[in-house]
Amino acid sequence: MPHLPYSIELHDSRLAEIRREGVTLVLRLSPAYHHAVNALAPDGSTFENAETVMYAVALYKPRMTEIASVDALIADDKKKFIEQSAAVSIDETKPLATGDGQKLRSFTFFPKSEGNWEQVAYGEEGDYYLIFTVSSRTKSGYAKALQSYEAMLRGYKAKL
Repeated sequence: MPHLPYSIELHDSRLAEIRREGVTLVLRLSPAYHHAVNALAPDGSTFENAETVMYAVALYKPRMTEIASVDALIADDKKKFIEQSAAVSIDETKPLATGDGQKLRSFTFFPKSEGNWEQVAYGEEGDYYLIFTVSSRTKSGYAKALQSYEAMLRGYKAKL
C-alpha cells in the first residue's frame, strides 16, 4: 500500500488497539457513536482547513427507518446534493472494492461552477450503511487524492 500522507482526526472515537503486522501498523478504533465519522486530513491540516479530506461514515440502519436499502440511501443523498446546489453533476463510476472484496457503488459529485469535487462510495455491513468520501475544494486536489482514497477502500475490512 502506498504511503498515505494523511493524519487521523479522532472526534468521538478512541484508539482501541495498535498492533504490528509485518511492516504495517494496524490501528483499531472503537466505534464512533456520536458523529459516526472517522476523518482523514493531510498532515499539517485539520478537517476544517484542508483542501482535501477523506472520511468514512457508518449509519445505523435501525435508526434510519425511512431508508430501506443502499439504493434508497444513494437516491436520498443525490436528492440532498441537488437541493443544496442544482449546479452539481452526479455520475455513477466504476464500483470500488474493499479489502474484503465487497463492491461499493461509487458516484462523483462535481460542481458545474463552484463547490467541492467529491467521490462517494456506498455499501453496507450488517446493521450499518457505509459511506466513504473523498472531498476537495479543488479539482486538482481531488485528482491528487484519488489514489489514496482508493487505497483506503482497498485497506478497509469488516473484520481484522
